[in-house]
Amino acid sequence: MAKMTKAQREWRPGMPKKRRSTKVMFASTVLLLEAFVAFFGTLAVFGLRRGEVAPGIILGVGIALSVVLVLACAVLSRPWGIAVGWGLQLVLILTGFAEPTMFIVGILFAICWWYGIRAGMRIDREVAQRDREQAEWDAAHSDEAGPQTP
Repeated sequence: MAKMTKAQREWRPGMPKKRRSTKVMFASTVLLLEAFVAFFGTLAVFGLRRGEVAPGIILGVGIALSVVLVLACAVLSRPWGIAVGWGLQLVLILTGFAEPTMFIVGILFAICWWYGIRAGMRIDREVAQRDREQAEWDAAHSDEAGPQTP
């Protein structure tokens, strides 16, 4: 039998599930897509510039950037996680010095990042408001929800 996580061990019937932040989900999606683009961009730079720059450096830096983009998803829920993401957006834009097309790709991903953060924050606020209103309604109508006897 598989080992249960702490959340699984502590769960009881009727417990509400903790909501995951939409902002974090959107930001994670953008970072993971950027990791793929960074990896394939590394392969492109490797094919185009391996005579100019040592292949080990090209592959090492590119793969390291891809790994950092994936690992950054783990810290997005921390207060400083979004700032790390903004820093990675800048790094992705700066990869344009290795391959000029990456300037455009990096700027487009930075716009996606900005929109994902902005829209995710708006959605999270709306969900929190809806949850508060639902809790108020449930509290006001809890006496009506008793068992019905015919």
